Amino acid sequence: MSEVEVTALPRQRTEFDTALSIGVEEEFLLVDAITGALVPLAGEVLGDADGVLDLQAEMTRFQVESATAVCRTMAEVREQLVLSRRALGNLAREHHARIVATGTPVLGAVRPPPLTDDQRYRDIALQYGSLVDALTICGCHVHIGIPDEETGVLISNHLRRWLPVLLAISANSPFSEGRDTGYASWRYLSWSPWPSSGAPPWFASADDYRLGTQVLRASGASMDAGMIYWDIRLSANHPTVELRVCDVAATVDEAVLIAALVRAIAATAVAGIPALPVSDLALRTALWRAARDGVEGAGFEPHTGQLVPAADLVRSLVDWTRPALRACGDEQLVDEGIARLLVDGCGASRQRRAFVRRGSLVDVVDLLVAQT
Repeated sequence: MSEVEVTALPRQRTEFDTALSIGVEEEFLLVDAITGALVPLAGEVLGDADGVLDLQAEMTRFQVESATAVCRTMAEVREQLVLSRRALGNLAREHHARIVATGTPVLGAVRPPPLTDDQRYRDIALQYGSLVDALTICGCHVHIGIPDEETGVLISNHLRRWLPVLLAISANSPFSEGRDTGYASWRYLSWSPWPSSGAPPWFASADDYRLGTQVLRASGASMDAGMIYWDIRLSANHPTVELRVCDVAATVDEAVLIAALVRAIAATAVAGIPALPVSDLALRTALWRAARDGVEGAGFEPHTGQLVPAADLVRSLVDWTRPALRACGDEQLVDEGIARLLVDGCGASRQRRAFVRRGSLVDVVDLLVAQT
């Protein structure tokens, strides 16, 4: 049975929850204003923050993070992302630095990276050794408010099918430490060696989810609930389900596009429309392909076992979520955002075009500063 046949009848008579709350976290790298190389200035930059916005340190001193408040509309999400990026940009300029939205550092290689002065980060470095060396990476995390863990697991199961497509849309890390990696999202591949990372299993219930996290804890693959690094997880600190698969978006508009799609998938789940199960092997394969090609190349369709144009998979996601997008008032925003994406390419493609003009990685950093 095709996806259309599975969902056609319920979608015609379903009322969608348009009040699902949403929040977005973005991680950024700090680079020198002249050379474009990484600078370990997170403490200095954040030390000047006024506390009005939620601006935070990350694991390395090359990174800063922002988080929106709880939002109800994409207009709110956009406004808060603009304010946070502007505030961080202004703070960085006071220290002759810039913030850039890219999943991996274009220039500069420091291994091990300088860690933020925090006991938990020191404990992680001691426990997991050289895995920490590859953690100068930046993602975009989308939180959806949930009333209980069962709802979170339901949404997680629906999101699983679309993880590769969301990764492809966000792919924004082709360069790492001075070279082209051959991937659209090198961040995702850099993250994959962590034992608690990757796509989560399909869970039958919240109890099943808890059993899965207990396996990671008991084995030492995670020190605590905050180290459940799956691409989708129930937040340890908030009543949310958190999508973590995406590179940090190159632009605010792309971050809002991703947020709208994630909320539409969640609304589809809550409405009772069946999820589309995917085997662990097919999902792992599809995620690798999405990290390799982004939206410009091929994607792996897990239900047919075939390579297809990645753009077709993007359109499939939009079609599958269209009733929820329409109900939430986000249909036009997503249609226009996807149209731009498929013409201009994902962030990785734009980075490569900037490099090709003069063969200069500094030009890539300049593009990232302007986009951010």
